[in-house]
Amino acid sequence: MNASVSSSTSRRYVIIGNGVAGNQAAELLRDRDPDSRITILTNSRLLYYNRYLLPQLFKGEQSWQAFLANPAEHYVKRRIQVRRDSRVVSVDTRNKLIKLAHNETIGYDSLLVATGGVSHLPEELADCRKMFHSFGSYEAAMATRKALPEKGTVVLLGGDMIGLDLARTLLAVECRVILVTHESTFWPHKLTAEERADALATLEKMGIELIDGEARGGVVSVQQGASGLPARRVVFRQGGDLYGDVVMSFYGLTPLVEFMVGTGIDIERGLLVNTNLRTSDPSIYAAGDVCQIWSEQENIYRFYYGYQNVRAMGAVAAINMTGGHEHFATTQEETLGRDSQGFIDSPFWSYQ
Repeated sequence: MNASVSSSTSRRYVIIGNGVAGNQAAELLRDRDPDSRITILTNSRLLYYNRYLLPQLFKGEQSWQAFLANPAEHYVKRRIQVRRDSRVVSVDTRNKLIKLAHNETIGYDSLLVATGGVSHLPEELADCRKMFHSFGSYEAAMATRKALPEKGTVVLLGGDMIGLDLARTLLAVECRVILVTHESTFWPHKLTAEERADALATLEKMGIELIDGEARGGVVSVQQGASGLPARRVVFRQGGDLYGDVVMSFYGLTPLVEFMVGTGIDIERGLLVNTNLRTSDPSIYAAGDVCQIWSEQENIYRFYYGYQNVRAMGAVAAINMTGGHEHFATTQEETLGRDSQGFIDSPFWSYQ
């Protein structure tokens, strides 16, 4: 990567999002522009922790401090201001102002949007949202863990790679795992019919019970379980049901971009950026699961997932925000593989 480039004194960098990309960018911004002001805005009440490690909660680790990447003193020493409980509602690109939910406004010279995504829930299940247990944050994952009895039954709908990563841990602690398959199973991997059939067979060998969701017309609702039965009931469109103590949706991710609507920034599903991670506004960059990056090879804007890719995006964005000319290139293979036991293994499960 390019050597350090110092920007103007007291330049204001604001990062929306407190995950892997945002924090990697903040660290590199501080190294490259020692005199700048760096602010991270986050909805969370916690400092940065690696969400990829949340399955460890089900192995007995419960302290939120154990998940923190850095102690609070680190941010003081590095002069990185983290504004917690700060939800962004809109961005005024003309005046370079960010409006927060409590009506405060914050100015910026350069902005990085690194808000990531949330678990996608199909529209037909939106009315059942309260019946699902979540896994998108420490607080949500902890609530799910408390709701799950020892060796209880977990029903996973969809089965993207985030959900299958959790499934490995649940099996290790002797939970029963039922996967209702969907076209999003193995997302974001793209498999042929033959590869998919082979991968599903491997999941069964791992101990996951499979139900063909497509053959049953999909899930039509998730309801409260009846008295004397597990807490949740999953109902299929073409008849039949199943019960579980916990029901979770893993249908892929939806980028968090609502607050950018109306800014004039180019948006498809995510924020559209070039290979420098710059949006259509030269003062605004995006990194992580929130952005679609131009692929010259494929001639499309596409998403890149996984810890290593997201971390690399944060670094590239920081370099270019400080005058560099770095281009993002994926650092992870995207092929679904097998481990030494012949079980499913994904490069998106690599957190180093």
